[in-house]
Amino acid sequence: MLAIGSDHGGYDLKQKIIGYLKEKEILFEDMGCYSTDSCDYPQFGRAVADAVAGGQCEKGIVICTTGIGISIAANKVKGIRCALCADPLSAKMTRLHNDANMLALGGGMLGANMALDIVDTFLNTPFSGEAKHRRRIDAIEEL
Repeated sequence: MLAIGSDHGGYDLKQKIIGYLKEKEILFEDMGCYSTDSCDYPQFGRAVADAVAGGQCEKGIVICTTGIGISIAANKVKGIRCALCADPLSAKMTRLHNDANMLALGGGMLGANMALDIVDTFLNTPFSGEAKHRRRIDAIEEL
């Protein structure tokens, strides 16, 4: 199960990603927001992060206009490793090396095709499991 959430600045891109998830038959929970009415990103970043950290969802995707604010909010939750990615290579590397469990995107920064490539890469790249990466992730978790 995947959790997804956005503020008003990420709403349109979130809807496109939801279409992708439905097409790929990936189960998801939409944690809001539900329109383009102005709202505050921290509550949606937190809702998705809580679902991932609590084990209800394996991974999460959060979107605001730049992806910056909502990723900062998500990363305040213990156990979350949320990576803001603007290209598929970053998405691949954060999964391989950081075992990122959340992806942040900038709805005002990315076109839909690029965003969907990033999502596809993030969801389909496994963690490498290498000892040096596990050691580094463990060190992050101890902070």
